[in-house]
Amino acid sequence: MSEQTDEREEVDEALDADVISETNEADEADEAEGADEPEAAEETEGPDEADEADGDQGASPARVDQLEAEGDIAADYLEELLDIADLDGDLDMDVEGDRAAVSIVGAELSQLVGSDGEVLEALQELTRLAVYRETGERSRLMLDISGYRADKRTQLEKLAEETVARVKETGEPAPLEPMTPFERKVVHDAVAAAGLSSESEGVEPRRFVVVLPE
Repeated sequence: MSEQTDEREEVDEALDADVISETNEADEADEAEGADEPEAAEETEGPDEADEADGDQGASPARVDQLEAEGDIAADYLEELLDIADLDGDLDMDVEGDRAAVSIVGAELSQLVGSDGEVLEALQELTRLAVYRETGERSRLMLDISGYRADKRTQLEKLAEETVARVKETGEPAPLEPMTPFERKVVHDAVAAAGLSSESEGVEPRRFVVVLPE
């Protein structure tokens, strides 16, 4: 089977949202850094750290070079996928905190996002695997498509703010709907920045955040 056929099969699987990894250790590590447990939540000091890209914790020059190389590999891989799927889109690459960030912009690509971001999560995992094949190291690369994650972060921060206000008023814990590790981390960080703590409960894919009273 040719390499292009292999790539096409990966695209087809991703677009069907059937290749979402059940063992995405990088995302779970991100959530743990974002206060997945109450004790960790209290350690997050403020809005500078309320970002899944590790806030203001900059990487060393050597690490930045490594992350930029990850971004280049990811961009090449995604460009091939777009060509195979006959889709348009420009690629933006950046380094945010201690991870590479790649965005596909400039076109309406809702089919690559999918319902609740399921296809985006699958494509992110495939892209991380592509980087791993080239470097031999697990990647924490974050993929965004058509600004989906940026919009989702804004929505989640607003949800966290409203939930914190309700918990402070009632003094009762407030469970939220199940979320992905990325979404839970955004909420954990926002809750911690607002002065409360939170924890995750349940089992994937129904794992959810509970905002706790003081």
